[in-house]
Amino acid sequence: MRLSGWGNYPIIDAGSHSPQSIIDVSACLLNKNALIPRGLGRSYGDSSLAPQILSTLSLNHFIAFDATTGVLTCEAGVSLADILSTFVPKGWFLPVTPGTKFVTVGGAIASDVHGKNHHVDGSFSDHVHSFQLIIADGSGIECSRILHPELFHATCGGMGLTGVIVSATIALKRVQSAYIDETVIKAKNLEEVFNLFEEHQASTYSVAWIDCLSSGEFLGRSLLMLGEHAKEGGLIARKKKRLTIPFNMPSLLLNQYSISAFNALYYHKQREQVAERRVHYDSYFYPLDCLHHWNRLYGKNGFTQYQFVLPKSAGLEGMTAVLKEIAASKRGSFLSILKAFGPGNKNYLSFPMEGYTLALDFKIALGLFDLLDKLDSIVLHYGGRIYLTKDVRMPELIFKQSYTKWPDFVKIRTQYGADKQFHSLQSSRLGL
Repeated sequence: MRLSGWGNYPIIDAGSHSPQSIIDVSACLLNKNALIPRGLGRSYGDSSLAPQILSTLSLNHFIAFDATTGVLTCEAGVSLADILSTFVPKGWFLPVTPGTKFVTVGGAIASDVHGKNHHVDGSFSDHVHSFQLIIADGSGIECSRILHPELFHATCGGMGLTGVIVSATIALKRVQSAYIDETVIKAKNLEEVFNLFEEHQASTYSVAWIDCLSSGEFLGRSLLMLGEHAKEGGLIARKKKRLTIPFNMPSLLLNQYSISAFNALYYHKQREQVAERRVHYDSYFYPLDCLHHWNRLYGKNGFTQYQFVLPKSAGLEGMTAVLKEIAASKRGSFLSILKAFGPGNKNYLSFPMEGYTLALDFKIALGLFDLLDKLDSIVLHYGGRIYLTKDVRMPELIFKQSYTKWPDFVKIRTQYGADKQFHSLQSSRLGL
């Protein structure tokens, strides 16, 4: 079958295994064919691509829920959308969520996803109590911070390279409403939005859209969006009709002129310096989920999301260098999202560190990777790193210089036999 990540690049032919139960997962691994687990395929690049993939989508059942504490046990193929539609009406929300709800619990753990509240609540794995992992020999291991902690920390953020997560226990957070009280603040440049992040660091949620083609005194002009769970508005999850992008759009539609015009309109659509409104959680957390197959907007050649993090001490200087390079290249991005990170965790390959992260979407085109090589050098110079879940082309040297715990990760893979069983195109490219 033909498979790709969410960026539609690369596209490969792959064999697929679809176990219907945990026992079936073990049986697949006993065949000794190297493979990689895959959920809903929303990692952007090649991290869930391999000649053989193991789909977890049939492992999609809830197992147990404690209505007093909000602790949920479910199979790994359950999606975040499933959790929201089931438990928001009961007064419970995800502790951490990425920018799409169409990812599985197993994928959220393997990518150690983060959200708009990392500066307050950390990563998704920080709210995982335990999970069951099927390792290379087909046996199951219960992993937590107490039971097999080294395997727990290697699997969280480990990109599916330690085994197959088949179930997990996570803690949900109590809410009183399905709505978010949002405050949007205009910032005229990058320095101003950094100051606003610092000023509002007590806000539960914060994220900024950036105009990455603006320059001069308006370099990095932004809209900062703060959010708090509303105390009113009801808990019923609304049914919103999703529009569909029916085919790949002509890539010529995305150019410096169309992106520059869009960015100017988006920035100036809010006339007030500060605007407040109450919005449904879908609108605040998942604005792109309302467009089915929105990845087709970038054309048949696909796109890549370049997301990096810089330590707090280098945030403004490093981000300025990156944005100047992008503005000079004329390769703009509709989706340029800046977030603040709190301290990282103990996971070997987890992405966040205390500082700032910027994510940018670029259509695949001639010369793009040369630009990204230049950005790599800037990120590495300032002590940052690139997010594996979005990556499709990072060189091995850049990875090993920025993810300094990779040798310890490799030791754990070898200890559990994962180095002979679990491989992706990404892991091969990065020397894992």
